[in-house]
Amino acid sequence: MSWQRSEPPRDPACENAGVTTNRERWQAAFDAAPTRDADFATMSGLGLDPVYGPDDGEFPGEYPYTRGPYASMYRTKLWTMRMFAGFGTADDTNQRFKELLRAGGDGLSTAFDMPTLMGLDSDDARSLGEVGRCGVAIDTIADVADLYRDIDLGAITTSMTINAPAAVILAMFVANAEEQGVARARLGGTLQNDILKEYQAQKEFVFPPRPSMRLVRDTIAFCTAEMPRWHTISISGYHIREAGSTAVQELAFTLANGFAYVELARQAGLPVDAFAPRLSFFFNAHIDFFEEIAKYRAARRIWARWLRDRYAATDPRSHQLRFHTQTAGVSLTAQQPEVNIVRTAIEALAGVLGGTQSLHTNSYDEALALPTDHAARIALRTQQVIAHETGVSHVADPLGGSWFVEALTDEVEQRAEAIFAHLAELGDGSLLEGVIRAVEEGWFQSEIADAAYDFEKRVNKGRRTVVGVNDFFEGNDAVEPALLRITQADEQRQRARLDAVRGARDEAAVAAALRALGERAADPDANLMPVLIDTVRTRASLGEVMAALAEVFGRHVEVPRI
Repeated sequence: MSWQRSEPPRDPACENAGVTTNRERWQAAFDAAPTRDADFATMSGLGLDPVYGPDDGEFPGEYPYTRGPYASMYRTKLWTMRMFAGFGTADDTNQRFKELLRAGGDGLSTAFDMPTLMGLDSDDARSLGEVGRCGVAIDTIADVADLYRDIDLGAITTSMTINAPAAVILAMFVANAEEQGVARARLGGTLQNDILKEYQAQKEFVFPPRPSMRLVRDTIAFCTAEMPRWHTISISGYHIREAGSTAVQELAFTLANGFAYVELARQAGLPVDAFAPRLSFFFNAHIDFFEEIAKYRAARRIWARWLRDRYAATDPRSHQLRFHTQTAGVSLTAQQPEVNIVRTAIEALAGVLGGTQSLHTNSYDEALALPTDHAARIALRTQQVIAHETGVSHVADPLGGSWFVEALTDEVEQRAEAIFAHLAELGDGSLLEGVIRAVEEGWFQSEIADAAYDFEKRVNKGRRTVVGVNDFFEGNDAVEPALLRITQADEQRQRARLDAVRGARDEAAVAAALRALGERAADPDANLMPVLIDTVRTRASLGEVMAALAEVFGRHVEVPRI
């Protein structure tokens, strides 16, 4: 297979700009961007160009963006070092946020506990033993106020990993910011809000797929009109990969979900260029180094082509796939946990060489517990070493032109296209309908399960080596590192907080707001975001709001595929 392209695509906007080669067009865009203050040279003093390749080849910042979404890439701005944090109560996580910001992090990423992810209050019987365990517990807008206390929400971007209750958590975030004097138009960040992958992989769903997609539609429409700095969906392959998919499946299922959301918003009457520039993606950085880099490059190329040719997007920002990366939690081992620092560094390097816009590095102790301050700081320092010591950020797409990487990029792209064709056939030409039907029929779930089973067979047979697990056992008897423990007392503190909020609120106002929400939800054409914001202002709890919606939408029960 050859990776050489016969004729790189040209940008019509530049045809009459007095430039004749791809390199000249790229140079004009590069010169227009500021350059950060750094020594762009090797340790021996060899000067480094911002990009390498033939004058008529592909360049970063040019369609189809295989080599990166921006002409200058990291020469202008390094990726955002967005560390994922959340545990215990909102007060606990607020302190961790501040520690990460002091250590040099420049973006917040919020992890929520299992009850919150499932739309349950901390005092729900089903929440027992899970409050604050895998993330922060959020019951009411009062918790959101505690979570971001003394943090300027108008100045820092905030990512929230929440899906089934995403619209409710966004409502709390907006209402709290406004109560603190920060207008919703100033808020910058990302709501994960990717419900399709919940049915496919992570399983933290509440409502059936179709009413859940209505909530996604409402958040897209609301943010398009009211929150110009907000990314409405982080279309997430990360959880698909963590569930056991291959890299190709991660890429194809994620982009198919992205196309489904594009079609959903267009059905709601939104012009594609009004919302597509603020769709973002979230990919896994696994341990197969070159395959991961090829995956990112293929993703950009596919997205650009589909948005331009299938969905008629004309704004170049709609064509540019921008993504966050997190190193692979599933690659971490409980055996010899310090070795996870090595795995994380390699995976993070793949994300950077693949051109990520933001990055989270997992902590070495996450196979055992939530990360300690010490482990989280090492994870952040890993990014900082890559950024400031290795020199890999000086050149855009430094592996571009490698016969191996280019061939692998093409192969990943072609296999993904075969999956898109299957889903389009399933949906009678519609990716939206095809993806939903594939969810309802269990096709995604079955494909991921088969891939996970195949990988485990290879590990068990010794065909795939995992250090400390099926080989190189010396050190497995080492003393377990100090771990962060969430106690029953922490859970009780959160329940006491919820009791205090309920005791101080106007119960009649809460009941009236919940009734109004149910009435509004019964109208399929109504946008629920305004009434959700009004409802959470009354201090209605997450569980109460989700229960009111479930009265209208019903609750989803997955039917296993045999």
